[in-house]
Amino acid sequence: MIKTLTNLFKQDKEKFVVPKGVQDVIPVAAIFDDGIFKVGKDKYSKTYRFTDINYAVASREDKEAMFLEYSELLNSLDSGATTKITINNRRLNRLDFEQTILIPTTGDNLDEYREEYNKMLLDKATGANSIVQDKYITISINKKSVEDARTYFARVGADLIAHFGRLGSKCVELETDERLRIFHDFYRVGEESSFHFDIKETRKKGHDFKDYICPDTMEFEKDYFKMGNRYGRVLFLREYASYIKDSMVAELTDMNRNLMMSIDIVPVPTDEAVKEAENRLLGVETNITNWQRRQNANNNFSATVPYDMEQQKKEMKEFLDDLTTRDQRMMFAVITMAITADSKEQLENDTEALLTTARKHLCQFATLRFQQVDGLNTVMPFGTRKIDAFRTLTTESLSVFIPFRVQDIFHENGIYYGQNVISKNMIIADRKQLLNGNSFILGVSGGGKSFAAKGEIINQVLSSDADIIIIDPEREYSQLVNAMGGEVINISATSDNHINAMDMNKDYGDGANPVILKSEFIMSLCEQLIGGTNLGAKQKSIIDRCTASVYRSYQQNDYQGHIPTLQDFRAELLQQDEPEAKELALAIELFTHGSLNTFAKQTNVDTNNRLICYDILDLGKQLMPIGMLVVLDSILNRITQNRAKGKNTFIFIDEIYLLFQHEYSANFLFTLWKRVRKYGAYASGITQNVDDLLQSHTARTMLANSEFIIMLNQASTDRLELAKLLNISDLQMSYITNVEAGHGLIKVGSSLVPFANKFPKNTKLYKLMTTKPGEA
Repeated sequence: MIKTLTNLFKQDKEKFVVPKGVQDVIPVAAIFDDGIFKVGKDKYSKTYRFTDINYAVASREDKEAMFLEYSELLNSLDSGATTKITINNRRLNRLDFEQTILIPTTGDNLDEYREEYNKMLLDKATGANSIVQDKYITISINKKSVEDARTYFARVGADLIAHFGRLGSKCVELETDERLRIFHDFYRVGEESSFHFDIKETRKKGHDFKDYICPDTMEFEKDYFKMGNRYGRVLFLREYASYIKDSMVAELTDMNRNLMMSIDIVPVPTDEAVKEAENRLLGVETNITNWQRRQNANNNFSATVPYDMEQQKKEMKEFLDDLTTRDQRMMFAVITMAITADSKEQLENDTEALLTTARKHLCQFATLRFQQVDGLNTVMPFGTRKIDAFRTLTTESLSVFIPFRVQDIFHENGIYYGQNVISKNMIIADRKQLLNGNSFILGVSGGGKSFAAKGEIINQVLSSDADIIIIDPEREYSQLVNAMGGEVINISATSDNHINAMDMNKDYGDGANPVILKSEFIMSLCEQLIGGTNLGAKQKSIIDRCTASVYRSYQQNDYQGHIPTLQDFRAELLQQDEPEAKELALAIELFTHGSLNTFAKQTNVDTNNRLICYDILDLGKQLMPIGMLVVLDSILNRITQNRAKGKNTFIFIDEIYLLFQHEYSANFLFTLWKRVRKYGAYASGITQNVDDLLQSHTARTMLANSEFIIMLNQASTDRLELAKLLNISDLQMSYITNVEAGHGLIKVGSSLVPFANKFPKNTKLYKLMTTKPGEA
């Protein structure tokens, strides 16, 4: 037998003691403050949790790259230690969920909407798939003392975390209470929220940590076990197919049940493996030679070597080649699986479902007979292995059991965006946690863009104190804004609403003199007012001088009192001696004293409401470019004010392509997109014409710089452009091709996840959010 295995069996040999109580079933001798468990005479284990990556929806090339990187990770495992990879399906802890996701009521008139929204969230959490999948890797090593084990885990842990990082997965070591919680939640299903463990308190009281996690009773039968009033069974993978698909683990763990699956891996040192393989090959060749000698003795000189001997020789040669030339390692693996159910009948049905799934992949699972207790302690991430059903595999054949499937997006204190199509889990994201929280919502008309934007607006209004500003060119948001207690500002030449283009607060300049920034804005405004032609150097100097002059007394009064208007600015121009000043004054007369003077008067709307909607549907062709500039400047004013208060601002710009048609508003938007993050603001652009949008270099850069993108059903030309820009695989493309409203892809940071957002139609919120004719 291979030396590694002999050593392993020697180390794992223990005296069998009949368990006198439930606690004795748990194979942990001692626990330490830093998450290390003692699980044998001289055996210590440590568990790390790692996050999932987008393997199922990746392109073929990406899959191959991930597969090879995962093989690298397996190759890097230490041959002196045993590694256990565990996939744990556990029920969603309702209490935790309610604390982190549900919106607390505040006693204002929006509470009826909060209750409606919370009911929808609870239905989503419990209805579709209330199973959360956690993934762990546990390393156990024989060391003389816990100090030696600590040093070892510090080195190996850093290596593991680096390898997972290269895969795009995040790996973190678990603390003692986090490790104990895994066992508590498995043993005591339904009591997840009652777990409370403090290692210092426990020591002070002299309690045993096992009392906090063990079930009330445990009974072990021939082929199943009973924990409290739940039934469970441990299975192991008995027969492996010669060809296994990489989706097998995902399919086995896809059941909506409490289950655990573990792969125990014992790597063999390469020199030992090669020696073993050479001996086996030599044995096969000797058998062939002896067989030929016997045939020759019978004068049968033309006999061909039997097929099974040929096959053995060929396979042994391949195996040896793998080890010596293809950078493969020899590994021993045991695959075990534990399922639990509420009744014996359900347990039988679930077992049959698992066996069928395995058979589909030409593999055979079998129930452990009279070894259920050993099997259970092997499956759980304690770091022990009591089952010796070893199979010899190479790194590549073990990599097939790849534990990755699809990323779930679940940010602490995030908001709901829909459900992951593959894992059926909720997508809870927080744009504040991204490097750049700006976002785009893209899709064809009727794809659900406005609905997605309104969903986010409602969530922010109900759950945070952030300010929300909407630019609405299609008058789609008025009903929602009014219902939420916001202010709708209609802007047009004939409207009674006025916004002063020269509004300015003392935070406007980002720490510098605000007038300098305002002067730049007024130059852009004047260029627009005189027909979009570039201003000369003389004109720019005059504008700069007049701006400073107009704001002087306002600044001296510490930004209190009368705010200058464009009419004051024109009056200042007329007082200058230069003929250019008179020309400028004449050019802007239409917009100060003429029929388009809506931005030349004092602001008479409540721009301090936390929810503002600028309705620009009636802005004519003449007023559109200047109107957009003034609105964007007003938004900048608000953002800088909020920054000084430490408040977040969310900006939603519908049909954003309209703004890119005018050079100035496009440039202003571009700088806004780059700068708002440091102001604590987050901008969202909504548009259907991706192709049009990408014609503009500015828009293309903005899209590439946005970490949060919701892609709904796309037109064919738009799909191709997006695939190129965001590197979307063909499989992922199918989620934005001819799909129904509210379905698509969501990009959060580096994750790209297919999602579906279905909202219950019989709610008041749905009626506020929908734009379908006949439903609104």
